[in-house]
Order: sequence, then C-alpha cells, then structure tokens
Amino acid sequence: MLRYLQVGSNPLNGVLPSSIGNLSSTVEYFHVGNAQISGFIPTSTGNMSGLTTLVFQDNNLTGNIPREIGNLKQLQGLFLINNKLQGDITEVVCDLSNLVRLVLSENELSGVIPECLGSLSMLQQLFLGSNKFEGKLPLSIWKMSSLLYANMSRNSIEGEVPSDIGELKAIVAIDISGNHFSGMIPSNLGELQNLKLLSLSNNSFSGPIPSSFSNLISLEVLDLSLNDLSGTIPKSFEKLLYLQSINVSFNELEGEIPSGGVFANSTLRSFLGNKGLCGRHKLEVPACAITTPEQQQSKSKKLVLKIVIPVVISFFLIFLLVVSIWIMKRKKKDKSKDVEKVPEIRTYQLISYHEIQRATNNFDGSNIIGVGSSGSVYKGTLPSGIVIAIKVLNLQNEEVCKRFDTECEVIRNVRHKNLVSVISTCSSEHIRAFVLQYMPNGSLDNWLYKEDRHLNLLQRVTIMLDVAMAIEYLHHGIDTPIVHCDLKPANVLLDEDMVAHVGDFGISKILAVSMSMAHTKTLGTLGYIAPEYGSEGIVSTRGDVYSYGIMLMEVLAKRRPTGEEIFNENLGLREWITRAFPSTMMEVVDTDIFLEEEKITSKSELCIISMIELALDCTKAMAESRITMKDVVKRLNKIKNTFLET
Repeated sequence: MLRYLQVGSNPLNGVLPSSIGNLSSTVEYFHVGNAQISGFIPTSTGNMSGLTTLVFQDNNLTGNIPREIGNLKQLQGLFLINNKLQGDITEVVCDLSNLVRLVLSENELSGVIPECLGSLSMLQQLFLGSNKFEGKLPLSIWKMSSLLYANMSRNSIEGEVPSDIGELKAIVAIDISGNHFSGMIPSNLGELQNLKLLSLSNNSFSGPIPSSFSNLISLEVLDLSLNDLSGTIPKSFEKLLYLQSINVSFNELEGEIPSGGVFANSTLRSFLGNKGLCGRHKLEVPACAITTPEQQQSKSKKLVLKIVIPVVISFFLIFLLVVSIWIMKRKKKDKSKDVEKVPEIRTYQLISYHEIQRATNNFDGSNIIGVGSSGSVYKGTLPSGIVIAIKVLNLQNEEVCKRFDTECEVIRNVRHKNLVSVISTCSSEHIRAFVLQYMPNGSLDNWLYKEDRHLNLLQRVTIMLDVAMAIEYLHHGIDTPIVHCDLKPANVLLDEDMVAHVGDFGISKILAVSMSMAHTKTLGTLGYIAPEYGSEGIVSTRGDVYSYGIMLMEVLAKRRPTGEEIFNENLGLREWITRAFPSTMMEVVDTDIFLEEEKITSKSELCIISMIELALDCTKAMAESRITMKDVVKRLNKIKNTFLET
C-alpha cells in the first residue's frame, strides 16, 4: 500500500538497484534526490506505473534516460536536474501526456530537442538549460499555450525566434541565454502580458529592440546583453512599472537613454559596451550632446569658462606644488619608524620610471622579493623613506602586457582593507609596473611551506576569513562584480600585523551587471581551477568560490593540490580530503597546526571539521551547487567565534 517514498538528502553513496521496479504500483511519489547516487537509471523504473512524481536530481547518475520512462503514464513531474546524464531526450518522454514539469537542466544531454515535446499539452515547466543541445528549437515549443517557465539557456541552439512565440500566452519566464540564436527579436514578444523574466543575452540577435516590449506590463527582469542589437532604447520602456532590472550591455545601441521608470530608480541596470549611448551621469554613460536653443545660447558662456577655468586651475596647481614640496621637506625631517603605513603611502600619487630605478637601486638583484612568469617583484625605498613593493612586468611577453591593462581596469574602482593597496602605476616604453603597499610578512605560500615559518589554527582561520571578505567584496560589494580567477596562497600577502591581503588581478574578469558568467581562454593555476573554468573556459564568481575551497583545504592540510603524494594516488586534493572526512580527518591535517605544548581539544577538532565541511561546499563539481562568498564569510565568522568562546 506504499504511496510516498522519500529518502533524498542522505549520503547513500550507492547505485539504484533494479529491484526498485518491484515497488508497489501504488507508489505515487519517489524521491531519491541529493543522495550521492551514481550509476544508471534502472530500466525497471518503468514498472512503477502509478508514479506521479519522480525525483532523481542532484546526484551523479550517468548513461541515457531509459526508454522505459515512457511507461509512466501518470507521471506529472520528472526531475533529473544536476546529474551527468548523456544522450538525447528519448521521444518516449513525449508519451507522458500528463507531464506538468520536465526538469533536465545541468546534465550532458545532447542532440536535437524533439519536436514532439510540443504535444505535451499539460506541460507548464520546461527546464533544459546547461546541456549540449544543438540544432534549432522546434516550432512546436513556441506554440505551447499552457507553458509557464521555459529555460533552454547555455546550450548550442541556433536559428531565429519565430513570430509564433506570441502564442505562449501564459508564459511567465523565458531564458534562452548563452546559445547561438540570431536574427531580429520578434515584435510578437510584446503580446506576452504575463511575462516577468526575459533573458536573451549572449546570443547573436541583431536589429532594434522592439518597441512592443513596452506592452510587457508584468516584466520585472530584462537581459539583452552580449548581442548585436542596434538602434535606440524605446522611450516607451518608461511605462514598464514593474521592471526592476535591465541589462543591455555590449551591444551597438545609440541615442539617449530614457530618464524615467527603471532608468531612474533601479540600481540593477547596465549599459556598458554601447559606445553610442548617452544620458545622465548616474547611468555611467557619456552626457548627451547639446541640441536645445537654450543650450546653444550658453555656448558663449562655456567658451569664456574654457579660458578662465584653465588659468585658475594652473594657479591652483602651482600653489599645490609649492605646498607639496614644503610638506615633503618636513616629512624628510620628521621621518619616523611608521613610514611604511598605508595612510602615508597614499599621499604619494605619482612615480616615474627613474624614481623606480632609484628606489630599487637600478633593479638590483638583492632587492628582488619574488619572481614569477609575468615578471619580478622588487622591494624599494622612496626618497621620503617609504618602503614599497614594485611589480615589474616582463615586456617581452605580450600576454603579460595585456594583463597590465586588465589589472589597471580592476584596481581603478576597488578599495578594501583586505586587498593589496596599489599606490600608483608606471607605464612607458621602458616599463610596465605597479607600485604596491609593501607586505613585510610575505605570502601565505611562504608561511605554509618554509621550514622557519609557523601558523597556528587561529591564525589560519583568521587569514582565510580575511581572504573571504576580500573576495566577497569583489563579488557582491561593488556594482560590477569582479572574478579574481587565480586565487591561491601565493597571491595572498600578509602585512606586519599578519592581516591578509589579496593581490594579483592580472587575469581577473569584470562581469557586466546581471551577467553571471563569461568565457575566456586565459586560465588560472593548475589545481585551483574550477572544473567548468578548466574544461570550457566558463568564468563566474562560483569559480572563485571553488578556488577558495581548494585553498582552504590546502591551508589546513599543508598539501599542494598538485602535490606528489596526492598525484601518486591519482586523486585531487578534494578527493584526498574527502576520503579522510570525517572519521580520520586529524590524520591529514598539518601536524604543525598545534604547538608542541598545545593539546588537540574537542573545540579545535570541531573548528577543523567545520572548515573542511565549508571547503567541500565550496568545491562541488556543479557550479550552481556551490555556496556564495557571502555564505562563506558568514559561516567562517561563526566558526571563528565558536572557536574563541571560553
């Protein structure tokens, strides 16, 4: 008489036995999601003829979707999201005439989406995103009048969107981003009165934004970024009262941005990469040209100002120069032991190639404090006595020079206590260099692997919390998120108080607002690279989370992710740690984490286990399953406070 069977969210660590087909035909609800299940979906699943809901999501299932699924005539919900299923969508799925929700996202399914899916008249939710589907989307999909949610994002689907899309009368959300759609956006989209979310980003759409979009009275989120759209943004968009987020970045749009509605109030908007757009300063675009008669009359006044203002500024700059020289002389006289502090450094803004030469004693080898593939880092002393670090790039490497521009773009708008402070830059035919805050305690990498260095448990927790706060700021604390792309102990530097600072933004990526990922061919460091970054070049904030998790494991175990011991066992650091967790966890933890006189207490064990759990949550194989850096900071704060409790 069994009707409901739910054993999901348990570490079952096994395969689905074929004997599940012997369950009573009265079973209606079968849930084995998030249970660390691997292997194939048994063909005997088709014997459970009474099933209305089947949930195998968030596992490691492989192989094809068995044809026997077509026997489940009562099935209303099929949830296979976040597995490793392959092959095509077998057409027997189309025999499930009662299907309401079909969720197959985040697998490795391929081939063409079958035309017959359009015959599922009861279907309300169709999720096929993050697979490898190709070809054209069947016309029948665009005519499903009962469909509420359609997500085919991040595939390789091509072709044009037909005018038939206007027949999706009930649709609430459409996401076809990250494909190869082309042609013009059909004006019939404006007929979808219930539409709340529309994402067409990262395709090849061209032509204007349809003015009919102003009829989408329920629209809340609109993402048209990374296309080839041209023309202007319709002023009628101001009528969209519920629109909260708009992203039209990286198109060929031009003209004035409307000043009302979402353009005036929402903070979730992006117009980056449209050279022809203009508008108010708060929209971060150039001001529009003067066209009104009144503005024309003011030109003569502006001409006068153009003459007067430079003269006034010149006198002011001369005055500042005199004052600066006087201040510098006073500083030389009053120089103290605190000359290396950041507030004093920030008063020094300009530095030339010759000053860098003098500061490093003509780049003397004795001043080198670090050497990498991109160049060398020197310790230098300015005439004022301020000690600095100077990162000099290798000009022979063209890729490194490109990274200089990237890093300049990133550091221009970031400021956080746990990021390495950049005092100035120097760029000429002789040199590309960054003048940085000097970190007397070197890198975290040195503290982990040099014999004369030692970090106790509290120091490791505190350092990793500092790093987490820096990355949280880059991901969530600024309008345009930044992905570091190369998080590792060598890029974490420690000041005189052992406060950690994240540096080296040479391959970082700036993500457009409302755009969660980008693609790149520039990779980070082997062992720290997220799976989706290494295999497909997909860059997102979740990739940094993965790298952070690997680094957290490394800091606790003092084992490099590419270390010989781990590689000899044909494992990654995550798998090596997972084997020991939690029963023999203390056997893989760095023995130097406790001083000889210190005892391993239950509190320290709890701290370590909690940090390893956090690291495992950061390094899940599927990017969407990982936690965010906000969650990391919150949990690590709690771990530290619990450890410090008396």
